[in-house]
Amino acid sequence: MPVKTSKAYLTVLGVPEKPQISGFSSPVMEGDLMQLTCKTSGSKPAADIRWFKNDKEIKDVKYLKEEDANRKTFTVSSTLDFRVDRSDDGVAVICRVDHESLNATPQVAMQVLEIHYFFSTTMKENAKPEQPYTPSVKIIPSTPFPQEGQPLILTCESKGKPLPEPVLWTKDGGELPDPDRMVVSGRELNILFLNKTDNGTYRCEATNTIGQSSAEYVLIVHDVPNTLLPTTIIPSLTTATVTTTVAITTSPTTSSTTSSIRDPNALAGQTGPDHALIGGIVAVVVFVTLCSIFLLGRYLARHKGTYLTNEAKGAEDAPDADTAIINAEGSQVNAEEKKEYFI
Repeated sequence: MPVKTSKAYLTVLGVPEKPQISGFSSPVMEGDLMQLTCKTSGSKPAADIRWFKNDKEIKDVKYLKEEDANRKTFTVSSTLDFRVDRSDDGVAVICRVDHESLNATPQVAMQVLEIHYFFSTTMKENAKPEQPYTPSVKIIPSTPFPQEGQPLILTCESKGKPLPEPVLWTKDGGELPDPDRMVVSGRELNILFLNKTDNGTYRCEATNTIGQSSAEYVLIVHDVPNTLLPTTIIPSLTTATVTTTVAITTSPTTSSTTSSIRDPNALAGQTGPDHALIGGIVAVVVFVTLCSIFLLGRYLARHKGTYLTNEAKGAEDAPDADTAIINAEGSQVNAEEKKEYFI
């Protein structure tokens, strides 16, 4: 029988090796330019490499494909260049390799970034981009109005990575003058009690792997304000009521006097000093005294000579008792004379 043949073309896929990331050295200073390279070998056809940061793909990368020594597989590399800042600290940069031999399960390599930085990211004028940012330290006092005899805490705030601690405290360019009263604890300067000798310029210096920075605080100790003695507030509208009773033998009479004293210059709802009450009381006492004298004088005037009987009325000027009886208006002799006169 005749021999029959057929041809089949076989393509062998080269599975790419697990990718590796190179070019990272920890830690990285804020503002530095970083170059990361992801490389994988043994792929056929050439594998595809993609970069991700914070789950966001980075498109601006360099791609390089080289043929291996067996002339059948390829080595693929990709380079990522970017300038780091504090937002990159702790971020995972991922290199992902896609290939048809991986059955939709890509191979990945990951690199976690560690960035050192200061709290401030303000760059000085004319500073080169590759230079680290100059920090800005801040001093925070525990009270905005320090007074003599009170304690004071000055906090040197300088956030960064690594944290610049401990810090160096100085006063007027020299060491702290009273270490027993000025205690340094970490980033805090604690002055136990203030006095006038503490006035001056305090400076704190913070240092980390990027560099050194400082801040100054001018301390002015204020006098303790004089404390006024508490005063008693008396309402301007004062009312006093006094009742006086005078008894008369012939006809008992009770006289009641009510006096209301009000300051004409005072407004409703206002308060007056102590002398307003004193003046009101004095005025009431004077008024009551005058009324009492007037009533007593009137009483004595109305009852003058009450020792004389009604029969002897009109005989006040008689030299003796007999003449008084004869001259009395109500005597029997006068009565008879009147009767005789009318008859």
